[in-house]
Amino acid sequence: MCAAVYVLSTVTGYVLTSALLLKCPSLLHRRKRETFISRHISHRGGAGENLENTMAAFKHAVDLGTDMLELDCQLTKDEQVVVSHDANLKRATGINAQISDFAYAELPPYLCKLGVTFQRECFCEGGEDKRIPLLRDVFEAFPETPVNVDIKVNNDTLIKKISELVVQYNREHLTVWGNASNQIVKKCYKENPRIPVFFSLSRVLQLLGLFYTGLLPFVPLKEQFLEIPLPSIITKLKDPNRLTHSQRFVTWLTDTLLMRKTLFKHLTARGIQVYIWVLNDEEDFQRAFELGATGVMTDFPSRLKDFMDRNDISKPQ
Repeated sequence: MCAAVYVLSTVTGYVLTSALLLKCPSLLHRRKRETFISRHISHRGGAGENLENTMAAFKHAVDLGTDMLELDCQLTKDEQVVVSHDANLKRATGINAQISDFAYAELPPYLCKLGVTFQRECFCEGGEDKRIPLLRDVFEAFPETPVNVDIKVNNDTLIKKISELVVQYNREHLTVWGNASNQIVKKCYKENPRIPVFFSLSRVLQLLGLFYTGLLPFVPLKEQFLEIPLPSIITKLKDPNRLTHSQRFVTWLTDTLLMRKTLFKHLTARGIQVYIWVLNDEEDFQRAFELGATGVMTDFPSRLKDFMDRNDISKPQ
């Protein structure tokens, strides 16, 4: 009887302590310093309004007042850091070859028309700018704009060169980098721990495990950004009538487990920003901000700006 009472009191104490620290994490953790806060994030510069990852797209987004540019990096044969989502050029340029097989000056231009990955049956037709830019170009053109760098290849030279560019342009306080691969994120952190990293896929799963077991409030976190998809958008990317029952169930379950207002509130209280991607309609914008996400990543920066203006959504103070 005494043992049962002891166990019960111990468990009760743990649950109460966990609940307290979940709501008041500053009791145990020093809040991470936020050098910028992003509400409006332009995915690939705004792939629904200009050809993705081009200087024209980035300029358009910055002129609109975006808080952050999201982009992807690859390495050319002559070790230039370029802004491109795909390692293979087939989708973007029509040439079936790897970026790493070309010197930068030899890279072909983008096609005039590209599909928008996160908008079903949607294409973007670009203007005159079809050049694959250097990361250096972006840093020089937008020295005050935060940039989110997704490193697409597990390449030590690429990681080192991106770090060197960030340092050269004095952007350690305006850059976040990483990848879904935990191996890449670890290399980034080791190369330059002063540049904030976002959670890899395996770390997101660990985060959820800690959250649902009540251990999260007790565990320190090195990441400063949680960037996660809204699982329910799969019903908008694919024909809903073609989704199987198992696909619908997995989507519902993932959405239920991942989209947790309590989790987002705890993380933001610790100075960890929460970005949800890639949202392209008002219903999803609304849901993300209601859940407490710090920011939304979109292919349509004009659409998101209009929504935020009409709903008086501004940067948190």
